[in-house]
Amino acid sequence: MTFDRNQPFNDLPLLPPAFELESKVVLKQAIGANRVLANLRGLAAQIPNQAVLISSVVLQEARLSSEIENIVTTNDELYRADADADGNTDAQTKEVLRYREALYHGFDALKTRPLATNLFIEIAQRIKQIEFDVRAVPGTALKNGRGDVIYTPPVGEAVIRNKLANLEKFIHAEDDLDPLLKMAVMHYQFEAIHPFPDGNGRTGRILNLLFLVDKGLLDIPVLFLSRYIIANKADYYDGLRRVTESQDWENWLLFMLRAVESTAQQTFDQVNRIRDLMEQVRERVQREAPGVYSKDLIEVIFRHPYTKIQFLVDAGIAKRQTASGYLQALAKLGVLRESKRGREKYYINDALFAELVE
Repeated sequence: MTFDRNQPFNDLPLLPPAFELESKVVLKQAIGANRVLANLRGLAAQIPNQAVLISSVVLQEARLSSEIENIVTTNDELYRADADADGNTDAQTKEVLRYREALYHGFDALKTRPLATNLFIEIAQRIKQIEFDVRAVPGTALKNGRGDVIYTPPVGEAVIRNKLANLEKFIHAEDDLDPLLKMAVMHYQFEAIHPFPDGNGRTGRILNLLFLVDKGLLDIPVLFLSRYIIANKADYYDGLRRVTESQDWENWLLFMLRAVESTAQQTFDQVNRIRDLMEQVRERVQREAPGVYSKDLIEVIFRHPYTKIQFLVDAGIAKRQTASGYLQALAKLGVLRESKRGREKYYINDALFAELVE
């Protein structure tokens, strides 16, 4: 098979790869990655309300994954916009928020549905907010910053659907392949198929997290894989290219395993710090403002760095006037910082914000 980057790669090999994936060095790296990932899963399970992690921590993965596609927003704008229901923010920030919405959709869908082409399509549609299906017309090519074609994905709806069906079969095959290796192979294959007109990179990165949940390696999709990809962007794209051009699976697998191990450890450390911070604040509020304290209140102010009075009302903690008094009391303690933007008043958890954006 001769690869020509200017021609549609309709000869993209079907899965599983016709190469030995579980080399000694790959298996050694997989042991380390699985161990750290198991530690993260165990720690996340200890958080009393995992919505704390899903709401705010996942938003950082959304921001970083979107940044890979040059969709950039500030942390402040992102969290402020997420706190508001009116959608009054810039287009870049809205697109990052849609990434998290797409991840939520996939996470909920896994409870009743398998990872399959129809779900892939739904995720991509939610990211882009456009109704589309798999590509049916030619003309798609991936280019570098100079405008040179670096890869031309398969063309023809029937060809693409056949390769997606094969990918589904591989994902759900009952075999002995380590799930992390299967995730790495799945990610390459999805990106190589490049089934949609847009949103393929972000959809593929969401599928990584959903796959880990589906295989029981995580209970919730909390992992910053995009952080590692951004820090090692050249190696990421080089790894994809080398699989395509020379079937160099080993280096690709090692890259993805290192990404899992590194980001699982970083996320583990971050979740630990957030958990410790929550406990410190809980003890302080209970000690210094017992009339305000409740476990539910602490969880609300750690669910999102920008808290509003309505959040307490929606959580059933208090009516508006009382909820306002609670937040003002926390601001006086220095636990929160009051900030007004136009007619909207926010109570910002600066310590949580600092941990999230580190």
